[in-house]
Amino acid sequence: MDAPTTASADSGSSGGGEGNGWFTPHRQPEPSQDGARETREGNRLAGMRPVGRPAAGPSTTGGGSAVEEQRHARPAHLILPPGYAPVDRPVPPAPEASPDAILVRRTLAEVGPVADKATSYFYALLFVRHPELRALFPAAMDTQRDRLFKALLTAAEHIDDTEVLVAYLRNLGRGHRKYGTRAEHYPAVGECLLGALSRFAGETWDATVEAAWVRTYTALSQIMIDAAAEDERRAPAWWHAEIVAHELRTSDIAVITVRPDQPYPFLAGQYTTLETPWWPRVWRHYSFASSPRSDGLLSFHVKAVPAGWVSNALVHRARRGDVVRLGPPAGSMTVDHTSDSGLLCLGGGTGIAPIKALVEDVAEHGDRRRVEVFYGARTGHDLYDIDTMLRMQQSHPWLEVRPVVDQQAHLQLPDAVREYGPWYEYDAYLSGPPGMIRSGVDALVDNGIPSERIRHDAVDEVVAAGQ
Repeated sequence: MDAPTTASADSGSSGGGEGNGWFTPHRQPEPSQDGARETREGNRLAGMRPVGRPAAGPSTTGGGSAVEEQRHARPAHLILPPGYAPVDRPVPPAPEASPDAILVRRTLAEVGPVADKATSYFYALLFVRHPELRALFPAAMDTQRDRLFKALLTAAEHIDDTEVLVAYLRNLGRGHRKYGTRAEHYPAVGECLLGALSRFAGETWDATVEAAWVRTYTALSQIMIDAAAEDERRAPAWWHAEIVAHELRTSDIAVITVRPDQPYPFLAGQYTTLETPWWPRVWRHYSFASSPRSDGLLSFHVKAVPAGWVSNALVHRARRGDVVRLGPPAGSMTVDHTSDSGLLCLGGGTGIAPIKALVEDVAEHGDRRRVEVFYGARTGHDLYDIDTMLRMQQSHPWLEVRPVVDQQAHLQLPDAVREYGPWYEYDAYLSGPPGMIRSGVDALVDNGIPSERIRHDAVDEVVAAGQ
């Protein structure tokens, strides 16, 4: 699991109905025959009530009905990392936080300085108490430990923002299917999470805080379980895909094309997770480098980064005929074809891949909207896909491509965007390194683009280059 748990926007429990108990989902998919033992174990854990721990009660914020209303909510256009705001601009006062949100955030603030120890302790508890779950995780756990606490922080930041958090949790729930995660695993994760938090939040932890975490975890886990069950009815947990082309563009960047073993529906601007045969259970995010194709092929731009297990395997080891696995598509950086606003696209490094897909998408829909692409790189050598972008510019009079090379112009990508503004009549799309996205958002807001018209995927969750 990328991050076994996050915190919920719904402060109340959504676990009503028969069998309601500690971390008990109110609906569970039918277990497979080989999962019967795990189901019995999950039911036993759900009935546990440690001393001083009250049963999850009725929701105080509307419960499952609020969750149900958000099932088809539009994706958030702008998801900023916790605590982040555009520079030199006043930050509007935050709405009053719910009681559970206050307690959850207070716990995480106390655990933050020792987050590495707390997450290590959590996984130790999980693997000792539930050794059957160890097979769901990669052999090397360093990255996994970081992801847990980042997910908790992200969820805590949006704990009272139902629209953003439900979309985030539903995406996690769908994505966790590829690890083999089932509904009966969630009580075990919750039990061990609270065990770790209570140990490392000794100054603030009491029965009231514990009850808040039980309600929060029960609500969030139900959202993830429901999303996984819904997804199971219409899509596989993963797709096998054969590499049919592998082109080295530079010494450390490859364009890789794969053929999935069954139809793979996605939208231009989205991304997926990818696992190689050389690093089982290690998944990394990569953006699609084209819009959906009639032949069903998918392309990715991969840059080998230092200590990047998956990226180095894909660039330097993978060959035609190798088979990888793909998770489900995700991401909200897609084009609204009901609008006639121009598109302002910033792509840094391999972040040009989804930008290229967006341009193709506009062309295929027959739109003649203005599309301005700023393609940033540190050196001219790093503009590995500039020829493709310039050919697209020649074919489409509504497209303008502007390469921005740091070392030549002594100008970074966001600064170049400021020089060509204003951009009041444009929707903005950003893809690239997290630092570029943060500074790019600042530049765009300073140039008059409302934040709700700036689209990118969560900075700390996805980068086009992956690892």
